[in-house]
Amino acid sequence: MKNVTEVTTFVLKGFTDNLELQIILFFLFLVIYLFTLVGNLGLIALVIGDSQLHNPMYYFLSVLSSVDACYSSVITPNMLVDFLSKKKAISFLGCATQMFFAVTFGTTECFLLAAMAYDRYVAIYNPLLYSVSMSPRVYVPLIIASYIGGILHACVHTIATFSLSFCASNEIRHIFCDVPALLAIACSDTHINQLLLFYFVGSIEIFTLLIVLISYGFILLAILRTGSAEGRRKVFSTCGSHLTGVSISHGTVLFMYVRPTSSYAFNHDMIVSIFYSIGIAMLNPIIYSLRNKDVHKAMKKVFGKNMVISKVSFHS
Repeated sequence: MKNVTEVTTFVLKGFTDNLELQIILFFLFLVIYLFTLVGNLGLIALVIGDSQLHNPMYYFLSVLSSVDACYSSVITPNMLVDFLSKKKAISFLGCATQMFFAVTFGTTECFLLAAMAYDRYVAIYNPLLYSVSMSPRVYVPLIIASYIGGILHACVHTIATFSLSFCASNEIRHIFCDVPALLAIACSDTHINQLLLFYFVGSIEIFTLLIVLISYGFILLAILRTGSAEGRRKVFSTCGSHLTGVSISHGTVLFMYVRPTSSYAFNHDMIVSIFYSIGIAMLNPIIYSLRNKDVHKAMKKVFGKNMVISKVSFHS
């Protein structure tokens, strides 16, 4: 226990020490966070409330929204407090907890995106057997496995990182307790930790991307077999949003974690990390609902009912 009692608190240095800029950033990220919560929780409410959205595709989407809302909530509230605080301190246990949940939700999202690609393959390549192939006995274990994979991956990095010695400095050049940022201030040898980061993240990326690529390979074959232009348009509109989400998510993960820690430039990487953990969580509800007619119908139905109720209440 000697090596974990040397530092009791960490200091998150964040973006800047300029007070005026911190206030501006506080309101900016507050708006982003509120938009993220409204977008993701609203999407979950639509899936629960509209019976037309009660199918595996939207169940996966609602779980993804819950992961995004949780992921953003692990990081943003503490960051908002730090913008208005002089100390910007986080306890040793608080830092470990934040890292654990951040890695859990980030990894879970990667597995969920792969499961969603498989779901789209089943729906498009063999639509007549979709209800059988993606029954609750299939999609529920896929969702549970995604969470288990995220938790196990988080355990590896949290235990490995917080088994290191932190004695030279407790100042983390980041807005949250990210793995590379903590490895950079460790006193002990981080070679094994860097290998764990590279191989575990790399393996998860290869595994999930292979599932996505194979699934979309079969989807492409189905598109080529589809004779009607309307059928192709529907397939592209259904899969386009998912491919956009996959590209943004995996691109930032590969940039952030699958490279040597010595090559990190924290000012730039902090921005990329924030985009991955906060920005994508805000964008996903827009990406997955922008061209989705079923979601548009559900929104019109919900807002239509609310407008009717408000009119009745007003006239009464």
